[in-house]
Amino acid sequence: MTAFDALPAAQQLIGGKLVGASDGASYPILNPADGTEIGRAPDGTAADMDAAIAAARKAFDETDWSTDRELRVRCLRQLHQALLDEADAFRALTTAEVGMPSFMMTAAGFDVPVDGLKWVTDLAEGYEFESDLGVASPMGIPSRRTVRREPVGVVGAITPWNVPTQINLAKIGPALAAGCTVVLKPAPDTPWVAAELGRLVAEHTDMPAGVFNVVTPRSNDVAAMLTTDPRVDMVSFTGSTAVGKAIMAAAAPTLKKVFLELGGKSAAIALDDADVAAVAGGTAFAACIHAGQGCAITTRLIVPREKYDEAVQVAAATMESIGIKDPADPGAICGPVISAVQRERVAAYFDVALAEGGSFATGGAVVDRPGNWVQPTVVAGLDNTSRLAQEEIFGPVLVVIPHDGDDDAVRIANESPYGLSGSVDSGSLERARAVAARIRTGTLAVNGGVWFSPDAPFGGYKQSGIGREMGVAGFEEYLETKTIAEPA
Repeated sequence: MTAFDALPAAQQLIGGKLVGASDGASYPILNPADGTEIGRAPDGTAADMDAAIAAARKAFDETDWSTDRELRVRCLRQLHQALLDEADAFRALTTAEVGMPSFMMTAAGFDVPVDGLKWVTDLAEGYEFESDLGVASPMGIPSRRTVRREPVGVVGAITPWNVPTQINLAKIGPALAAGCTVVLKPAPDTPWVAAELGRLVAEHTDMPAGVFNVVTPRSNDVAAMLTTDPRVDMVSFTGSTAVGKAIMAAAAPTLKKVFLELGGKSAAIALDDADVAAVAGGTAFAACIHAGQGCAITTRLIVPREKYDEAVQVAAATMESIGIKDPADPGAICGPVISAVQRERVAAYFDVALAEGGSFATGGAVVDRPGNWVQPTVVAGLDNTSRLAQEEIFGPVLVVIPHDGDDDAVRIANESPYGLSGSVDSGSLERARAVAARIRTGTLAVNGGVWFSPDAPFGGYKQSGIGREMGVAGFEEYLETKTIAEPA
């Protein structure tokens, strides 16, 4: 018996009611560690999505949610408490459904996003939604000007499978706190943790019906309704760059506001005065976490050419020591990838590595056992033009690339379509800062600093996305700005 066996079956939340799919269809929820079915999710229909959008629109237009800050704060505090009360079951469900190692529950898996919900609730409680610009006389007319921040409206939140609770809460928390209403569409690989959020809202909060909705379709066409329906004011999406581009195009005819947090191919740079072995070991460790299924993970290790062999050797030894383990094992770092489709995608990159002239210092194969397992892999012998250095793999794969000095390291790091994260290590903090200032990414760790926190904005440059999540900037993504002038 598992800690989540007592949880009810996954259901959608539409207009305040927990429901199955309108046609009764469902699909299996699979444990990626062994391929077994752990539950079933409603296969939401177009009618379900239409009803959820209608409910969100009605709740925004006809209830006090958008204007009653006290109500919003109370409901979000109720949701926060419900998450704390059911934390053990939620953590166990996440490990089983997502294949996420249990150690991550104290970080992005559960604790940090739940803390983030409290943080954004506190922010909303004290946020100045209105500010006085004072009196001026534009065109000779004395006027008192006020700037007001108001909720965007109905938000369609589309989330991925890799760290679903973190990303679900990073969207719905600020959106609801700002006064928006929400339709959440989770990835079909991980619908249950999203459905649990819906259940907690329905059973443990005073949130008016329709303010928060969860629809769990497998169909991309059903999900796409959020991007085209004129009743939806904003789409907030986290996922691949290719899908992000499609969402932006689909939202263009109705000129929806679009937030996009997309792919990454982040570089870990060791300068020639850094402890290269320590950087190589730390980067290899990071590339193994949750089987490399994180958009901000540093998957390119850029090291001084004269220390290249040492870096490759240390990275390979680190990955070999980590290995693969059942994610429920307290010592697991690298669990399974999410699905057979993702396993085969990673395996295809192993073929590309060999075709491009690379070699495997360790790994380079899938694992023949039940579930979706891939060997932690270090790829050597490729330069930054390689597909493995340019494309997001989303597996436990690290590419080691040599550099010839600080300028060359910066060039390599920036020669990427992405700009999400990265790191710089040096024996000189001043030197590391100087290099970090030249890297075009949204987040950077310098000499081991940690940027991931509810109050820190997260997002990317270039094809890594548009806008920021978390922090004040993430909250303000869900607000419009209105300027009002009155006679002075």
